[in-house]
Amino acid sequence: MSWPMSASAPKKRNDRAAYFLVLPFVAVYAVLFVYPTAQMLWSSLTSQGLIVAGDFTGVQNYARLLSDPRLMKAIVNTTQFVLMTVVPGTLIGLMLALMVNRLKGVVQGVVLAVLFLPYMLPVTTVVLIWNWVIYGPFQLVWFAVMHRPLNLAVQSWMLLPIVAVLTIWWTAGFNVLILLGGLRSIPPDLYEAARIDGAGRRAQFSAITWPLMRPFLLLVLTIQLIWQIKVFDQVYLMAQGTRSDVSIVLVQYIYLLAFQNDKGGYAASVAVALFVVVVAISLMQAQLLARGRKS
Repeated sequence: MSWPMSASAPKKRNDRAAYFLVLPFVAVYAVLFVYPTAQMLWSSLTSQGLIVAGDFTGVQNYARLLSDPRLMKAIVNTTQFVLMTVVPGTLIGLMLALMVNRLKGVVQGVVLAVLFLPYMLPVTTVVLIWNWVIYGPFQLVWFAVMHRPLNLAVQSWMLLPIVAVLTIWWTAGFNVLILLGGLRSIPPDLYEAARIDGAGRRAQFSAITWPLMRPFLLLVLTIQLIWQIKVFDQVYLMAQGTRSDVSIVLVQYIYLLAFQNDKGGYAASVAVALFVVVVAISLMQAQLLARGRKS
């Protein structure tokens, strides 16, 4: 006589299969993220160099953070860069998305491809293009207005604004794709009803487009904020031949501490502080999105 199979048996088999399928991801995640993060946290509590182990120093590295003038300069520069890129880049992406959304057919595809093409380029290529622009066409305009050649080693105050413009141009295509998806998710019936009621484009934008695009704008703002806080490549490459302390940013300072000054423990403490900021921003974005869905 065979006993009927219990109802929980298939569920247990499904659970085992799910655990088996998830296990490779968990293993890779633990090796590539959890272990390096734990190692970084431990390193931040020691006086170790980049490779050579050091002594345990507790929170001594963190106590030094607020009294480090070069770190304060990196924080100021990073904050200025964030202010010059995040909100302006998002608003420019929204304007471009609105423009692309009004185009039709092949023209829309071509324009969207042209906007997205820079985002596909590696940072070295982007910097080479902008070096040519700055010391080519822009140099002619600068000399005609200022009557002296442009040299970023001398006019070092211009470096971060130039890199900010470069970054907005480079990442605009990514912002446009996300925001264009948001625009296409808005039901056309809402605009049709607004037009019947006599609402113009400005009224339609303020009453329909802007409220319904808030989650997408918040997503782009958060992604851009995290990216620009961690800016390194374009600043480092554009600053070649100039005084690095003028345009130094947080990730660049971590790089200098670890790879040039052999202060791995202190570099890890700066990296942990940056990690905490990024996590806090991500959690805040999740909360704001949740509130937006409820309202």
